Amino acid sequence: MEEYWIWCGSVIRGKDGTYHMFASAWPKEMGFGAQWLFNSQIVHAVSETPEGPYRFKERILERRDRKYFDALNQHNPYILEWNGKYYLYYIGTTYGGKIPEKASEIGDQRFIEVWNKKRIGVAVSDSLDGPWERKESPILEPRGCDHWDCTITSNPAVAILEDGTTYMLYKSRSGVEEPMQIGVAKASTPEGPFERISENPILKFPDSRYQVEDPFLWYQNGKFHLLLKNDFKEDWEHITEEWGAGLYAESEDCIHWQLAEEPITYTRKVEWDNGKTTVQANLERPFLLRDEKGCPEYLFLATGDGSRPYGFEHSWNMVIPIRNDK
Repeated sequence: MEEYWIWCGSVIRGKDGTYHMFASAWPKEMGFGAQWLFNSQIVHAVSETPEGPYRFKERILERRDRKYFDALNQHNPYILEWNGKYYLYYIGTTYGGKIPEKASEIGDQRFIEVWNKKRIGVAVSDSLDGPWERKESPILEPRGCDHWDCTITSNPAVAILEDGTTYMLYKSRSGVEEPMQIGVAKASTPEGPFERISENPILKFPDSRYQVEDPFLWYQNGKFHLLLKNDFKEDWEHITEEWGAGLYAESEDCIHWQLAEEPITYTRKVEWDNGKTTVQANLERPFLLRDEKGCPEYLFLATGDGSRPYGFEHSWNMVIPIRNDK
């Protein structure tokens, strides 16, 4: 989609053997910057192979009446299937006032105001081709100001167990100057209702200024597994020196997590199939496509061709085949 920014690729294999990507998209003329928070929509694309290329098919989540939590913006799609139904988790925002059309119309206060309105929703369908039923309300709300997650619910990462029990990780923070952290909620069915199963963030770090985001969650061989982005500000403490690298952790109960002894699973340094090596401005929103046994086969990442984080001229979703010979 040459006239759009593309981000957040989430992929699933259809019953007909084709591959379906759900991604965030917004007009390129608006700039990358803050427009994902104000003008993003979720699009559907298809391919005959996991590697693509994926061809645009349709927009599936668009604007609706401002009274709904996701009225003006839909972002961060996360597609799963269970018991013959498809569940598309995402975040949405609504807001008052003018819908911005260019970056100069979004000041810092306006950005923070709308950023704090992010909420997690789910759309359900019997087919990857829709129609999709959107809920009127979020499936998880922020808590009160005496809790660490009082601002937003965002970046859903979901694992549906065989019996339908559903675990969801989410991002939040207590205030604009505080680090983003990851919480966990659980439901008896993929549609919810979701209830938190931990009062505190799931990852315990030696320094409170560590920051992570963009979780991807899966359940395999009796354990929960997690990928997430190492994210920090320049003057903050951090897990590793590799900003934007992917980290790996495991858990028995989705509450108590242990980072791997060597937690980095990938960095922004990419070796292409033609032998060329580049350092990407960003590699974000990891999503794994897994085989029938649950083993990861392909890693999808949002990226761009700029020389600095978020300084893109072009963005796309990258796919990296995973070797399973070890």
